[in-house]
This record gives sequence, C-alpha cells and structure tokens, in this order.
Amino acid sequence: MKKIFALSLSALSLAASVAAHAEPASKDAAVALVDKAVANVKKKGVEAACKDFADPSGGYIQGELYVFVQDTQAKMICHATNAKMNGKDLSQLKDADGKQFAKAMSDLAVAKGTGWVDYQWVNPVTKELEPKSSYIKRVNDTVLLGVGIYRK
Repeated sequence: MKKIFALSLSALSLAASVAAHAEPASKDAAVALVDKAVANVKKKGVEAACKDFADPSGGYIQGELYVFVQDTQAKMICHATNAKMNGKDLSQLKDADGKQFAKAMSDLAVAKGTGWVDYQWVNPVTKELEPKSSYIKRVNDTVLLGVGIYRK
C-alpha cells in the first residue's frame, strides 16, 4: 500500500512539474491546429474526423490544445477531451460573466467564417477561473471547428 501511495505521489509530482513548466499555448498554435482539423474534416467527413480528434495519439490533442466541433446552432458534435459534451445543446451555456460563448462562436462562424471568441472558463490544470479565447472556423454551412487557449 505504501508503494502504491509513493508511486501515485511521484506521478502527481511529475505531472504537476510538467504542467507548471509547460509553455502556454499560442494563438498561432491554435490557428494551425484548427486549420489541420478543417483539412481532416474536408478529407474524411465529420464523423471520421471526430474519431481522429479524440484519439490521444492522433495529433489533435496537444497539451492544453484540443479540437471541438459544433454545429451552427451551438450543438456540440464532438469534443476531443470530454465525450460527455457530445450531442449537447450549448446555446444557453454561459461563462462566469454570463456570456453565452458557445452561441457567440456559432454567430461568429455564420457571420464572418472565422475569428476569436473570448470568455471565462475554469482551467483544468490550475483549477482557476481564467480568461480563455477560442479560435473558430466554419467548415461549411452547418459545421464549425474550434481550439481554445487560456490567456494567462
């Protein structure tokens, strides 16, 4: 039992050390990942691409960066790191400041095709409420992709 606790403590310490020394994701990295994901959707279709996005070794989960796909009505099609979100209507979801950010993403994609949406969200690494920006790009008339970064 002591060995298991010590191993668990070591693993937690290593993970915390890696997280503490990790560079924050950049806007350029988010844009590049969205562009890569859009190309995958255009090549394979949404359903097959979503499997790639959720595969930890597929290249679409990069540290704190991951791809999410929603429709233009703010329904989550697939979320790379939280499958419980898949199929959920997020149109009424609000951040800590009351902003309907998923709807804002959809509205932006429909109106402009691409851009950034700023909101407040809990960072799963720090467990703190932090400013976050997601880069959104419309793939077609009904689907958009996004990748978010925490702005520290």
